[in-house]
Amino acid sequence: MSIVRFIADLHLGHEFVAKHRGFASIEEHDEHIIKQWNSVVHKRDLTYILGDVTMEKTDSYPLLKRLNGQKKVVLGNHDRPTHIQELLKYVQCVSGMEKYKGIWLSHCPVHPMELEYRVPRNIHGHIHGKLVMMPVRLFGITLFKRVDRRYHCVSGEQVNYIPKTLKELGITR
Repeated sequence: MSIVRFIADLHLGHEFVAKHRGFASIEEHDEHIIKQWNSVVHKRDLTYILGDVTMEKTDSYPLLKRLNGQKKVVLGNHDRPTHIQELLKYVQCVSGMEKYKGIWLSHCPVHPMELEYRVPRNIHGHIHGKLVMMPVRLFGITLFKRVDRRYHCVSGEQVNYIPKTLKELGITR
């Protein structure tokens, strides 16, 4: 039986991101992602990559062959439309946004109104180590902010570079 997983913001082959994430080199960064991914993803599994596969370049796309399972990409702000043909050599499909089991899959967090009227949850990337916050108000005054549990960020930093299942994200159906 195949398992569906989610991850975002791989940024394969990007030196600044590798250093910012605490890796000594691009190679160490990319090898760590491959190792973490392959520790849980198997041949028949499907993983949604929610944007920013690389950083506006195609030269690291061949690394995708080393990642187990089937891969679908929801494009991010650093994924170039002119690169889609090349990306499709390594993944099953590419889209701008997806709906999976009544959940929005996107690179950037969707507007809260979408979650109030259309779909109750959003799995996304883009914000890396941050979380979507919701203001808590009393009599029109914002008292503090709390994590908005409708949003599930799967940026590499948030998930220890391991693609996550719905259950692991705390999403029950």
